[in-house]
Amino acid sequence: SRSIPQSSRLGTIIIICRGLTCTAEHGEHENELYDVIISGGGMVGTAMACSLGLDPNLEGKKILLLEAGNKKVMDKVPDAYSTRVSSISPGSATLLSGVGAWDHIMNMRCKPYQKMQVWDACSDALITFDKENLQDEMAYIVENNIIVAALTKQLENLSDQVRVQYKSKVVKYTWPKSHQVADAIPWVQVTLANGQTLQTKLLIGADGPNSMVRQEAGIPTVKWNYDQSAVVAVLHLSEPTENNVAWQRFLPTGPIAMLPLSDTESSLVWSTSHRHAEELLQLDEESFVDSINTAFWSNENHSELVETAGSLFRTALSVLMPSAGSARQLPPSVAGIGPKSRVMFPLGMGHASEYIRHRVALIGDAAHRVHPLAGQGANLGFGDVACLTQLLSQAAFNGKDLGAMQHLLEYETERQRHNLPMMAAIDLMKRLYSTNAVPMVVLRTFGLQATNTLPAMKVSKSVKNKFLFSMMA
Repeated sequence: SRSIPQSSRLGTIIIICRGLTCTAEHGEHENELYDVIISGGGMVGTAMACSLGLDPNLEGKKILLLEAGNKKVMDKVPDAYSTRVSSISPGSATLLSGVGAWDHIMNMRCKPYQKMQVWDACSDALITFDKENLQDEMAYIVENNIIVAALTKQLENLSDQVRVQYKSKVVKYTWPKSHQVADAIPWVQVTLANGQTLQTKLLIGADGPNSMVRQEAGIPTVKWNYDQSAVVAVLHLSEPTENNVAWQRFLPTGPIAMLPLSDTESSLVWSTSHRHAEELLQLDEESFVDSINTAFWSNENHSELVETAGSLFRTALSVLMPSAGSARQLPPSVAGIGPKSRVMFPLGMGHASEYIRHRVALIGDAAHRVHPLAGQGANLGFGDVACLTQLLSQAAFNGKDLGAMQHLLEYETERQRHNLPMMAAIDLMKRLYSTNAVPMVVLRTFGLQATNTLPAMKVSKSVKNKFLFSMMA
């Protein structure tokens, strides 16, 4: 990870996270001008703080993070696993390593996996990816609270470069006006609940899907609900296993996924209708476990027509590629669940039509929200962090105003070119597998079988890798 000698730092970086208590005395920094204020101290906002604090071209810049909540400290890793986890891609792991947080994560708790299997509940079609086709480790399952704690710990090591104010709730943003207006303020003003007013050349909104920064800036958002909820839980496996496979099955009501946490535990993400999700929460533990095993193992949704068509197509492919294709594996059976671990939350899609305004940039869920079948929410956000840091670093190196539109437009263009195709693929995948109509089932059966049989299709392009990860829960 990068290391900047503290003696070489000429300025202070302050990061403002929504919801945390102010560490400075009221009035100490009243009306002080910062180069950057980051609003929101979750995974993405805190990563942004670390990334800026470690960039050598941003020495001497004043950056502030506002967080509305408490400081996320984890002196000891809890015995029980959290229900909220993320599938961290190798690219995101590289970013976290670069800001010095990955070592903290490895010292706490994470689980790599080398293979994933995705299959259809309405047919025998499946697709598998393993380390021989992709990286040695395809991704890592990490609890969200561990990621935040690791980043927070790294921020403590950057105390000379980065100032963090906790329990600092923002109540108002005032945007810069035209220079032609008399007494116009050229900066963004941030007013806190305690009455403190701050100014910044660049405001970065990392304040989640209900972003106040986005709403106050008047940035339109295209969004819709999926009429689905996700049920998440910690699962205890029937017996210890190497547990290095991520499993996902597409049911007619939505995808169900089992992601490895340890040799004996996995994380459940089950997307289904609101009504079914509520029913799952009301079941006793034994019935809930039976429902999970049935969802992964049952063939009740198979039809004779689909099986016949799939068999014929598979036979034809085997003639063309006799040694190709991957063998089916059976997922581990579930024996129990963690105490009080069942939680549900509604699902939807959202995308800001603009990621930037004058002196404003959005990152993470403030800019885009995706269906959890992708497991890509955190990875898209970390991609925003890497891109925006690089462009701000270059702007500072060139002596440019960090809030100028020129490099902010570059950020918006680059990230939308990446995020929009991914989001479209995730939405299409969700809709494609939300029906058990025979013609659609046959078409997707052929697609999965062909992709699984032809090795070149699985590894030829990065688009195929995106397809792979878009099928992760």
